[in-house]
Amino acid sequence: MYTKNIFISDSDDALSIFGQYDSNLKLLERRFNVKIFARGDEITIKGRKKNVENTEIAVNNIIYKLKNADKKTESSVVDFSPDALVVTERGAQIRPRTANQKKYIDAMNKYDMVFAIGPAGTGKTYLAVAQAIKLLRENRISRIVLSRPIVEAGEKLGFLPGDFYEKVNPYLTPLYDAFYSILGPHHFTRYKSEGIIDIVPLAYMRGRTLDDAFVILDEAQNTTLEQMKMFLTRLGSGSKSIITGDITQIDFEEKKSSGLVLVSKILSSIAQIKFINFTEEDVLRHGIVKKIVKAFEKWNKKSRQ
Repeated sequence: MYTKNIFISDSDDALSIFGQYDSNLKLLERRFNVKIFARGDEITIKGRKKNVENTEIAVNNIIYKLKNADKKTESSVVDFSPDALVVTERGAQIRPRTANQKKYIDAMNKYDMVFAIGPAGTGKTYLAVAQAIKLLRENRISRIVLSRPIVEAGEKLGFLPGDFYEKVNPYLTPLYDAFYSILGPHHFTRYKSEGIIDIVPLAYMRGRTLDDAFVILDEAQNTTLEQMKMFLTRLGSGSKSIITGDITQIDFEEKKSSGLVLVSKILSSIAQIKFINFTEEDVLRHGIVKKIVKAFEKWNKKSRQ
């Protein structure tokens, strides 16, 4: 049993954090699977070390928001939405913002293997990472594994400077963004150094069996059918697998050979696997991105005629 004490200097902040009849503390207890005891201006958190540390982050984020919020918003600072997956290091709540995102999260809760297919900016990878962190905090998995195929576009890997890891790192760096946003750089670096978060090229997944893990394959449209089969058969006991991709951004010359395109036909009859299809209506980036996606879809339809 690990114990952590947090002192709150401002009594008004303490009242806001505790909530009426300690309702906020009870919510934090359920979310992070810990026990919290409040006495005066001190909070004592008890539980597994990882859970206690995650609770401490949440409490410190709440304190930060209280100190930087105006009086009109203070009352809602710790008002967690019931459909929020996780709370980021800065106190923001990650939750579904479209109907398809809600279906996606429901599917990740219900199924052990989910395919998320659709345009960039729809939250496919980000929500998968958020779900993975949620399950990690709840001790329902022991690690998170993210993978991407390494597809050369233009410049060959052999001509890039550095050793192999320095060559492939630019391909894997986009996967860091979601972790930085939710965990913050410090905790992401620690989890990565401890092997709790493992980010690897797809080719390095061969021969592995992943137990009690949340496994995400990103940019799956750039896998061959053989690579897709290899990845899907890595799933071990107590694990979940999420496969994301955009079939309009295949980097192969022969686009019909994409493993993501073919597997949607091969596995469609398996009831334990769920396919979620996103559209341009789910794009949540800058407003112009949605217009760009629509313009490309319109052009693609005309080019097929």
